[in-house]
Amino acid sequence: MTAPRMYAQLADWWPLMSDPSDYEEEAGIFRATLEELAAEPIRSLLELGSGGGHNASHLKQHYEMTLVEPSMGMREVSRALNPECQHLPGDMRTVRLEMQFDAVFIHDAISYMATEEELLAAFRTAHAHCKPGGVALFVPDSTRENWRPSTDCGGHDRGARSLRMLEWSFDPDPDDTTYTCAFAFLLRDGNAPIRCEQDEHVMGLARDGDAVCWSTWQLDHHEIVNDHLAGEAIAATW
Repeated sequence: MTAPRMYAQLADWWPLMSDPSDYEEEAGIFRATLEELAAEPIRSLLELGSGGGHNASHLKQHYEMTLVEPSMGMREVSRALNPECQHLPGDMRTVRLEMQFDAVFIHDAISYMATEEELLAAFRTAHAHCKPGGVALFVPDSTRENWRPSTDCGGHDRGARSLRMLEWSFDPDPDDTTYTCAFAFLLRDGNAPIRCEQDEHVMGLARDGDAVCWSTWQLDHHEIVNDHLAGEAIAATW
């Protein structure tokens, strides 16, 4: 997977695209959800696809956090914001750390899983890093059922630097599992001429919305679960 320019050449502009304060309310919701679902107190939290560390800047007050992010530029942005957190390189589809955590969290980075196979790989990574009885939380931007074409704008000022952004989401092929998110950035750096940069992201959409999950306790203890999915009887083995 080639990193979008936003996370590579433009990574040092990230705090102007998205300010940490924009994440405070959502981070509170994520924490409340994790705490509600957890069978045991959460002390350690792994975030996969942690980006610039904006969620971590709020969650680190409550948990010992390990942040995994494939982009070197985004890890550097996050280190500046969250020096007390451990930062590691890795792809959520394949990374395997020699440690487990009370909880695993994937925010909107899960939306870059463009196929069901990639999505399953990310789920397997989360499971591999959850302690027995641990909890995992996934927060995609959209699912097939609630995604709509959209436009958005934003940006921030910081010192001599300013950024303004236009975002356009559209679906070139409604029959596949992806949509496109195109960005245009206007960048001002001191008295230098304003420049325009473009970026394009391919995002994943879960098809049909038919999903079911079971706790690892059920699977570890019973090795087979009888259930129903999309109106059909199924047996899931472990």
